[in-house]
Amino acid sequence: MILGNRCTRNCKFCAVGHVEKPLPPDPAEPENLANAAAAMKLSFVVVTSVTRDDLPDGGAEHWARTVEAVHEAVPGILVEVLVPDFKGDPAAIDRVIRTRPAVFGHNLETVPRLYPDVRPQADYARSLAVLRRSAEAGLVTKTSVMLGLGETLEEVRRTIDDAYAAGCRIFYAGQYLQPSSRHLPVARYVTPEEFDAVKAYAESVGFGFVASAPLVRSSYHEEGQTAYVRGQHP
Repeated sequence: MILGNRCTRNCKFCAVGHVEKPLPPDPAEPENLANAAAAMKLSFVVVTSVTRDDLPDGGAEHWARTVEAVHEAVPGILVEVLVPDFKGDPAAIDRVIRTRPAVFGHNLETVPRLYPDVRPQADYARSLAVLRRSAEAGLVTKTSVMLGLGETLEEVRRTIDDAYAAGCRIFYAGQYLQPSSRHLPVARYVTPEEFDAVKAYAESVGFGFVASAPLVRSSYHEEGQTAYVRGQHP
């Protein structure tokens, strides 16, 4: 996770600390992360960040320098990015897109009806637009949702449809777990059979890879996804 450990947003599901004015980005972070990836001899790395609405570009330049540094330090490495929405700024999104990550991820997190409670500072249509911009640039595009926040199966299906229409070809679904008593409670625990049904529906829509199970997270280690991504990068 880059750009610090304090977020400018306060999503009701997330345990990351919240402040209006986090510390400035560490200018050495891109090189440090790249050196770490090289030292560990990684072939696939996932980079994510807090949301930095306090920065003029939302941290996009720092994001881009990080991906570029990793590519330079480890030739042939596959980089998956899990980015914030950059307030929907096309120039900021494009700055990250130009680094050509192997996977461009941005999470919808939940169904649109629940956004006011779950992601009050985010916008469903804006997040879809971020995904669409990545897909239209030719990147393998990914999103993830949490189940168990009060959504219906039909709402999940509509969200899957929206994500596919935006160009996503990788879809993850996992069980929401309450980080603390200050966060949203779990509305219910979704059964493994329901997760299987979500997977089957997403595959029927046309997603190239789907992971759907209680313990799945957006950075979940999944060899099947790696194989799929490598197949998209001859």
